[in-house]
Amino acid sequence: MPPSTDWRENIADDEETRFAGYARAFAEAQQRKSRKYGSGRALHRKQLAALRARFEVLDDLPDHARHGLFATPGSFPAWVRLSNGGADKLADARPDIRGFSFKVFGPSGPAALGGTAATQDFLLINHAAFSFATADEFVNLALAAIAGPAKLLRYLAGRYGLFGALRQIKKLAGTVGKPFSGYATEPFYSAAPFACGPFAARARLQPASLDKRPEARNDWGGDFHQRVAGGSLQFDFQLQFFVDEALTPIENPTVDWPEAVAPYLTVGRLVVMQQDIDPAFAREVETGRFDIWGGLAAHRPLGEIMRARKAAYFASQQGRT
Repeated sequence: MPPSTDWRENIADDEETRFAGYARAFAEAQQRKSRKYGSGRALHRKQLAALRARFEVLDDLPDHARHGLFATPGSFPAWVRLSNGGADKLADARPDIRGFSFKVFGPSGPAALGGTAATQDFLLINHAAFSFATADEFVNLALAAIAGPAKLLRYLAGRYGLFGALRQIKKLAGTVGKPFSGYATEPFYSAAPFACGPFAARARLQPASLDKRPEARNDWGGDFHQRVAGGSLQFDFQLQFFVDEALTPIENPTVDWPEAVAPYLTVGRLVVMQQDIDPAFAREVETGRFDIWGGLAAHRPLGEIMRARKAAYFASQQGRT
């Protein structure tokens, strides 16, 4: 089906108030964890690797893709941050969501947060869709999980009842326990949509490498650094475009848009260059900002969960300054 510009967001009247509450709760949770680990993020606290890269925008893209960062072919410097998704710095072998974020330097234009943008951030996870449809479910679950297993169990039982809580625990175990072979060999997704000019799209980062190494699970960052010490790694950056609300919904991030009607289109290439570990650069990346709203207005995030994350990310950043 052809990409469509007939997408809509459904913005509730109480979002500003609710999102401000979410932001305060995340800031408080982050402060509690910072007393244990030092300054850091509320989620994705454990940085596994920081790397220099370049992002190449391909030429001969179709008209519906040539917006924002993808309007003109070119090559841009980039930073990559690999992370485990939790609020604690647990062993890599423990089940978790895995994060692959990168910041592209060079694009210029109106910013999603106002003013002028000089960078474009993409924050990706190893899941094609979210487990929860609404910001309220997602945020309250995340806050309960940050507080610890006992708090999480009480929250699930109170919200879903005993049998509902058991179902939610099973779903969560399947989510964080999803098999993962490593950052060099797994695809990563935006999971929720963002604008591409007048169109809407989701993103996928597709690795070129098929070299899976079982020992990587004990040190994800070490595995990635070992690989780039011997040569560059390449990933295709792909967009999947909205076609209609029934098949590719904007406000329900639990739906994995079917490729049969919305195929992925490769619009760029992320190349992580050959390099050695650089502790000073790693500290610079760790203190830097990676924000789904950090970039061009042409790529502003879409949907309730993405709007809620705007407030939460800002509070997190303020708590680390």
